[in-house]
Amino acid sequence: MKVLYQADNDLRKAIVRGAVRREPRMNFRSAQAARLDRVPDPEVLAFAAVEGRILVSHDFQTMPRHFRQFTQGRRSPGVLLVRQDLPVGEAIETLLLIWEASEADEWVNRLCLVPSLVTIAIGGSA
Repeated sequence: MKVLYQADNDLRKAIVRGAVRREPRMNFRSAQAARLDRVPDPEVLAFAAVEGRILVSHDFQTMPRHFRQFTQGRRSPGVLLVRQDLPVGEAIETLLLIWEASEADEWVNRLCLVPSLVTIAIGGSA
C-alpha cells in the first residue's frame, strides 16, 4: 500500500503545498483539512493511526514521548520528524522519495528524522 501523509499542525504549510504540487498523486492531508488545530499530540497520533497516515511534524520536543506512549499496545503508521531549519525543497524531496520508494508497512511504529531517516524510537511491535 502506498504511503499516505498527515501534516501535524506545526508543519510548515509550504511543505504540504509544495509536495502535492510536485506530485499531485501524493495523498498528503494538511492539518487544516483534518481540523487538527489545538488537538493534543496523543489525539493527533490516534487520528493518523485510524486514517492509516504517517504523521509529518516539526515537533521534536513532545512528539517522541507521545509516540513511545502511543505505540505501547497500539499500532502507528509512523512519524517523520522534519527539522525546522531544513530547507522546504529538501523536505519535499525527502518526503517525495519516501512516497515513491517505499510502502506504508515499512514505516509502522517507526519515528524517523528527516532527512537522515535515522530511527530514533521504535514503540510496540509492528
